[in-house]
Amino acid sequence: MKSLRIIFAGTPEFASAHLQAILDSQHQVIAVYSQPDRPAGRGQKLMPSPVKSLAVAHNIPVFQPKSLRNEDAQQELAALDADLMVVVAYGLILPQAVLDTPKLGCINVHGSILPRWRGAAPIQRAIEAGDTESGVTIMQMDAGLDTGDMLLKAFCPIHPTDTASDLHDRLIEVGQPALIQSLDDIAAGHIHPEKQDDILANYAHKMSKKEARLDWQKSAQALDRQIRAFNPWPVAITALDDTNIRVWEATALEEGTAEAPGTLIKADKDGLDIACHEGTLRIKRLQLAGSRAMTVQELLNSKKAMFSTGKQFS
Repeated sequence: MKSLRIIFAGTPEFASAHLQAILDSQHQVIAVYSQPDRPAGRGQKLMPSPVKSLAVAHNIPVFQPKSLRNEDAQQELAALDADLMVVVAYGLILPQAVLDTPKLGCINVHGSILPRWRGAAPIQRAIEAGDTESGVTIMQMDAGLDTGDMLLKAFCPIHPTDTASDLHDRLIEVGQPALIQSLDDIAAGHIHPEKQDDILANYAHKMSKKEARLDWQKSAQALDRQIRAFNPWPVAITALDDTNIRVWEATALEEGTAEAPGTLIKADKDGLDIACHEGTLRIKRLQLAGSRAMTVQELLNSKKAMFSTGKQFS
């Protein structure tokens, strides 16, 4: 089977895991594209992306243009003479000139079974919506946003307790072999593109801190999904006595209450039970400003007075 000459474009850990899969295969990564280094940590030191770090460790040339829209960047890419470009959570728009440059075009590894969730945050939006299934779609890229023909789909379940982090890791497990299977199929000329049904598409908007605040007028089930979708970022948030509290883990209880939504009904080692529009939310792990995340039991040992029943979360 032919070994493909591949340009890999990606930035975060999800992308670096798929780059590693190609490095472990018979195919050749001739160059890597990644977002420019970003300041991180308390010292705001410029840090390479996970993809760049992996490429450097394997002595692969790395390109970090701020945009691929200018002619110099496009000529630089064309000079690499690649068979295929593999794009995984890169973060830059690929103009048509770039999509047309590799001999076999560009493919994308997308963290959703298309066309269910197109866009930037398919993992989080699937959990937030209460989906029970997700997966990875290998797609031939076109000028639209995740609208290209589907080459291969690999499915996986979403469990009732999954956080975005849990699903992220499971999608890597199914995505790596799916990507290699697709590369082998492309090399052998055995691909069977499938059109997407646009009617079934939803847009997975990028996550924002503005959305993180819990609304106690929602059902306990909806808040539980929101908390899991927003873990590990940006983390759901609520307030008590004008103090912001980050909520890392909770579970929805079916039993309702006559108390107003947001009322603290009970506080003990099992958690904080808070009235919702429907049902009761039991918070199990939370974080006060300037402190680490901890269980409710740990917090009650030192802050019991803060969590007296009848208080109102906002």
